Amino acid sequence: MSIAVTGATGQLGRLVVEDLLRRGVAAPDIIATGRSTGRLAELAERGVQVRQADFTDATGLTEAFKGARKVLLVSTTAVGERFDNHTRAIDAAARAGAELIAYTSTLNAHTASMILADAHARTERYLRDSGVPGVVLRNGWYLENYTSQIPLYLRSGVVPGSAGAGRVSAASRRDYAEAAATVLTTEGHAGSVYELGGDTAFSLAELATALSAATGQEVVYGDLPAERFRGALLDAGLPAELAEVLADSDLGLKRGELFTDSSDLSRLIGRPTTTLTGALTDALTGALGS
Repeated sequence: MSIAVTGATGQLGRLVVEDLLRRGVAAPDIIATGRSTGRLAELAERGVQVRQADFTDATGLTEAFKGARKVLLVSTTAVGERFDNHTRAIDAAARAGAELIAYTSTLNAHTASMILADAHARTERYLRDSGVPGVVLRNGWYLENYTSQIPLYLRSGVVPGSAGAGRVSAASRRDYAEAAATVLTTEGHAGSVYELGGDTAFSLAELATALSAATGQEVVYGDLPAERFRGALLDAGLPAELAEVLADSDLGLKRGELFTDSSDLSRLIGRPTTTLTGALTDALTGALGS
């Protein structure tokens, strides 16, 4: 029986596939799915099963999951279409005979009021009622959400946001991928809801301070009203829907919706989570080496 991973063309899904291989899962026992199978050619060359999966195509999803004992449903990115996509995937996995569905949700999905949380909370309920044993991986914010913006922060000398003194329990994509791979390769997780976040939370002011220390360039946190932050994101070229979601998420951060004191993530991966300092160092080293 195989393990199917959706979104293997994306960053998180690909990392999960790589970690499954690292753990010794045989390549033919991994089903890597994505809308564009051409982007999975390198995995196919290594023996991984590659299948096309379009979340709008219920029949195609069933075929993609055929033979999979476990399915990792990596949440889709289109906010307005997310819940419908997820329900089609859950139904397809059930029809294909999956014995476990692991779903990547968001931190504190059951209580958070962020725009992002609604579809996740509804998907969790749908999975719970589907009749297929499920595991909910409530992934917190990615450290890469911040490290990818380092050039912008350094050019302007400002980390902009609307989070006030709120603290975010961020971890790296690799951390979250390893947690998913653990759930997919070990038993005893059915019915579990894991709150996954970094061991040490930080505020955006602390992010600015850490970046200043890492670069020797002064960077400060600029707290903005949410509408002004949204406007700044639009001015930076972000699509309107994404700008709205990010500005709203900062308000969620301010309310504590992206914070957890759970140790679920470090326990699942068997090591401390990636630190902010470590992530900044890796990002800066990569930038200098590129």
